[in-house]
Amino acid sequence: MVSSKTQRLSITRRTDEQTAQQTARKLALSLGFASTPSEEIVLVVTELVSNLLKHAGGGVLAFTPLHENGKSGLQIESQDEGPGITDINRALTDGYSTAGSPGFGLGTVNRLMDKLDIVSTTGGCTHITCHRWIRPKTSSLPSLRLDLGAATRACANSTENGDAFIINRWNGTTLVGVIDGLGHGPWAQQAAQTARQYVETHHDQPLQDIFQGAGHACRSTRGAVMALARFDSNTKLTFASVGNVEAYIWNGTKRTVLLAQRGILGTDIPEIKTMEYPWGPDHLLVLHSDGLKDHWSWDKSFSREYSPLSAQGIAWRLLCEFARKEDDATVLTVKN
Repeated sequence: MVSSKTQRLSITRRTDEQTAQQTARKLALSLGFASTPSEEIVLVVTELVSNLLKHAGGGVLAFTPLHENGKSGLQIESQDEGPGITDINRALTDGYSTAGSPGFGLGTVNRLMDKLDIVSTTGGCTHITCHRWIRPKTSSLPSLRLDLGAATRACANSTENGDAFIINRWNGTTLVGVIDGLGHGPWAQQAAQTARQYVETHHDQPLQDIFQGAGHACRSTRGAVMALARFDSNTKLTFASVGNVEAYIWNGTKRTVLLAQRGILGTDIPEIKTMEYPWGPDHLLVLHSDGLKDHWSWDKSFSREYSPLSAQGIAWRLLCEFARKEDDATVLTVKN
């Protein structure tokens, strides 16, 4: 829910930057943001003011408190009537600028805020909306009893691994994922690590928003594919995937293939759809990059051989037995 208490500031000259910074800092602290996130919000405002003055000759900033499902946060909007952004995707890429500046403005906004939306028409106006939520304090909720494992290695004759994985636990919730940067070598590693860093710093946000933000962050890279699974209960998991990261659930007798969407983080990706799958005792989740052969037998012999192993043991065994030498390979496993 958006509060009706919106503060608007007219931005017409450089001295308005200080007023906007003070307004953002005071409002963030009053809402309950700690000092560090408050200063990150101030930095976002600085970038937005800079964009308004450089590209549109000025505009309006609006600050609106947010209250939704027991959470509090801040919405910041930037509105101008300038020439518009010709290519929003390029504008989100670090290093791209049409005004001779370093071009880190919108990339910074994307990294520091939890959600970013841009609407722009060439020769019309640009409307930027971004949200930042207050992170909940660590609670005493017990973690789900999940056994987690991961194994990864670079392709033969390479020191840079273009794959990455995510394991994050907080307040009774667990998020896991596998990321595969396109290609091999340092550029693939940069893409995978860029996506990983975004996920790590936004892990508690909705999966759709995580994918959108990671996609924005990867604009300056060659791109990556990613699959994420979130466990909020002992009876189901929530899953989303873009690209060719393989994902399966094995219940001891049957394999379920988790559905993925086509696309690449860093290019135009579809609207992310999340899926829920049953999760219960003796279930096993396997995520792996395409550096792993996917034609091993999921049958009773698999269950006999792998069930006694820990999640870490399963991950390492799959990697050792089925990884392709010519590609980076990563396996992540979750046992209930």
